Amino acid sequence: MNDLPTESPSPNPGAARPYPDAAQPGGAGGNAGRIVVLGNEKGGTGKSTAAMHLIVALLRDGRSVASIDLDGHQGTLTRYVENRRSFTESEGLRLHMPDHRRIGGDAGGSGAADPAAPAALQRDTDALIDRLAAAHDYVVLDCPGTDNAPARHAISRADILITPINDSFIDLDLLARVGGTPPRVLGPSVYSQTVWEGRQRRAMGGGRPIDWIVLRNRLSPLDSRNKKRVGATLEELAGRIGFRWLDGFHERVIFRQLFLQGLTVLDLREDGAGVPLNMSHVAARQEIRRLTDAVLGRQAGDDAGAHAGTAASEGAAPALAGL
Repeated sequence: MNDLPTESPSPNPGAARPYPDAAQPGGAGGNAGRIVVLGNEKGGTGKSTAAMHLIVALLRDGRSVASIDLDGHQGTLTRYVENRRSFTESEGLRLHMPDHRRIGGDAGGSGAADPAAPAALQRDTDALIDRLAAAHDYVVLDCPGTDNAPARHAISRADILITPINDSFIDLDLLARVGGTPPRVLGPSVYSQTVWEGRQRRAMGGGRPIDWIVLRNRLSPLDSRNKKRVGATLEELAGRIGFRWLDGFHERVIFRQLFLQGLTVLDLREDGAGVPLNMSHVAARQEIRRLTDAVLGRQAGDDAGAHAGTAASEGAAPALAGL
């Protein structure tokens, strides 16, 4: 794989501009829901938490939302939805619920027992996505934290790809090889290559460019030197690989606490939620709104955490030679 190409910096890198047609389900035709995929080859980055909060935020915004859990083994998003349904019924609440499905079986698609199994699973998944997209404004797919056939194929189906990463160079290593002091980008890495291949497959099928959002998660409240270096590296990568990045969720206990009830921080003002709202929760709600605004193509009221590389902000695909 070649080195990353060098592009001119964004004229205003601090404010991410809406991606073309981002707010209109189905693009110009408007007859199919937009497909949002949360994917990363590394576990523990908050994919399922981000997926559930995005789902609820879209539902509260008046959108019709379906969700698909592609993690046939762990199924964290499915457990989240099940917990939400159980809590709603036991407490007599009226909470927003997605039209949820789970892709079961061998999610890895190894096909050891049946060589035709991966292809059949892909066809079934495509049929399910198409059916749900025809009936809903948004279809949110939560991928497993590993590299497998369903996760790779999901990228090629994405109108919007959201990649949560922990705020560290360990996680950045999935996007690019970084080394030296001060850190410098040496070349693309494994997940960037996977996304590039998904973009190629999508382009060959006549699809429009994927809007790739990298979500910088588990942020520390401390403004450390390492935090600044991670941000600077993301800014460089954004224009060269072709994504926009957001300051995502800070490290908060509340995100872990709400899983058992299936709640999100957006539900805490509902009667019967049972969790007193505090200033940390209010800040967390703003983090969710920033992600939702990015997905909906709205200019967020708080631009401080939104950033766009040249290729992403201008709606153009990145240079394919070397990604």
